[in-house]
Amino acid sequence: MEKVVRAPMSTLRNIQLTPEDEQDLRNVQPFVLTTSEIPDYEIRYLGKQNADEIPCYVFAVKPKKMVQGKRYFEGQIWVDDRDLQIVKTYGKGVGLLKKGSDNQFPKFETYREQIDGKYWFPTYTKADDTLHFQSGPQRIRMTVKYEDYKKYEGRSVIKYGEVLDENAPKKPDQKK
Repeated sequence: MEKVVRAPMSTLRNIQLTPEDEQDLRNVQPFVLTTSEIPDYEIRYLGKQNADEIPCYVFAVKPKKMVQGKRYFEGQIWVDDRDLQIVKTYGKGVGLLKKGSDNQFPKFETYREQIDGKYWFPTYTKADDTLHFQSGPQRIRMTVKYEDYKKYEGRSVIKYGEVLDENAPKKPDQKK
């Protein structure tokens, strides 16, 4: 679930957020590689490396093919060698663009922390890049903070007893 708690005044000049930028903010920058998405990516092992003193496996990730309207992650991921969870990503959002489009996307870095003692969740994404538009270069700096994670719990009660059939004829002493 997503909830915007504070939306500061925009400081954007000479550029604008596109639907692809918003898709990257929601789905690509906090990159999660699920089992169902693995076939969409070419994944190559690069070796072992620490990410903030955490021993990790490093992989290069890029889409095998792109589908119109879908955004993908292309870059590197650091996977904790103990929990096998993504702890860091560095790369950019990629996808098919309309011909003649001058849409550019920054490289970004996302860090994760172990929030619940088991799973690693994004805590912040940073980008500091120069985008090369047809009108000239434009520097972009961005920070996205992810915070206040809450565990979702549902409770249900199952009671055993007589099965009620709504179509069964009513007994004279039963109320409708």
